[in-house]
Order: sequence, then structure tokens, then C-alpha cells
Amino acid sequence: MEANASVGMFSKVLENQLLQTTKQVEEQLDSEIQKLDQMDEDELERLKEKRLEALRKAQQQKQEWLSKGHGEYREIPSERDFFQEVKESKKVVCHFYRDSTLRCQILDRHLVILSKKHLETKFLKLNVEKAPFLCERLHIKVIPTLALVKDGKTQDFIVGFSDLGNTDDFTTETLEWRLGCSDILNYSGNLMEPPFQSQRKFGTNFTKLEKKTIRGKKYDSDSDDD
Repeated sequence: MEANASVGMFSKVLENQLLQTTKQVEEQLDSEIQKLDQMDEDELERLKEKRLEALRKAQQQKQEWLSKGHGEYREIPSERDFFQEVKESKKVVCHFYRDSTLRCQILDRHLVILSKKHLETKFLKLNVEKAPFLCERLHIKVIPTLALVKDGKTQDFIVGFSDLGNTDDFTTETLEWRLGCSDILNYSGNLMEPPFQSQRKFGTNFTKLEKKTIRGKKYDSDSDDD
């Protein structure tokens, strides 16, 4: 009898909470509808124009990104092109790769998807054999390495797959989350939680490097994936 009474009481409390939440949502909707009803034609026209202007600006921004090579995952021929590419875009992800490294091919597949999804970020790849000077400056010893560049400065590196769960089977969402942690793309999820439970013990332990210019000091890495 006591157990049934407890269950009944819990159900009643839960029902009251749901009713209260529903009531709050309805009140918010009623408030918004009332605001619209109270607007005169001039106010509605201004609101419409404001939204149209926002859409126009968004479209202009999209076209500007596309004109700079955003929206696709591109290979650049030399390190000289690298400097020009990062100079003209605010956010850049550059994959330093080698043809003979299997993990570079795995990373390629994910970067193709993300380049189409995140137009705000430029996605590039550069063969390390064609960029000895740049690899020396950035102290790139592990392949693959992603250099995350913001406002012309290296903000962070993703070295190997250690930040992606130490597995070749990581998901595109996991890489997207990791890039979002460095604010190199607009991540809509919760940065405090990697997309999957198995990532938790790995994901939040990466070390963010001090911001330095591309032509700054060398960077150290103790990983070795090859």
C-alpha cells in the first residue's frame, strides 16, 4: 500500500510539473502573439525589412566565403600558397599529409564532409614533402597533423588521432567537436561533452598551444603515429 501511495504521489508531482511547464510555454507564445497583434503596419514592415537585411548579409557572407575557396576541401601546391590562403581567411584548417600514410586518407574523408557543412572555415591539405620550410617552422613531425589557423596565427594543432579517441574509427562528429573546441568552426553541440561516451576520457585532455604567428617558434610533439 505504501509503495502504491508513493508511486501515485510521484506521478501526481510529475503531472503537475508537466502542466506547469506547458502553461509557461503557452504564456510565452501568447505574449509573442500579443506583441505581433499590437504592432502597427509600419512596425511590421520595419521588422520584415530587418529580417530581409539579415538574410541579404548572410547571403553576401556566403558568397564571399565561396569566392575565397571555402565550401570545398582543396589541396594547395606549395607552402607559399599556404601563407596566402591563411592571410585571406579568418579560420583555416590545414591538413599536413603524406600519400603513404593511411591515417591521412581516413582524415581526408571527414574533412571533405566538414568543408561542405562549415562554410565559415577554409579546409586545405598540403603535402609535407612540398613544404619542408613550413614543417620545420611548425615542428611538424607526426603525420597526419591538422594546423588550426585563426586570423593568420596558429591557434592549435591536432596531432595524430590522440584527441579523437585514439582510434581510426572516429566519427565526423567527433572531429567536428574537436575543431569546435578550438573555435575554428561554429559547433552547435555541447563542447563540454564529446559526441560519444567512449570519447570522454580522451576528448577533454588535449593541450591547447600558445597562440603564435606562423613564422614564430617551433612546436614540440611527443606523439608518433607512423
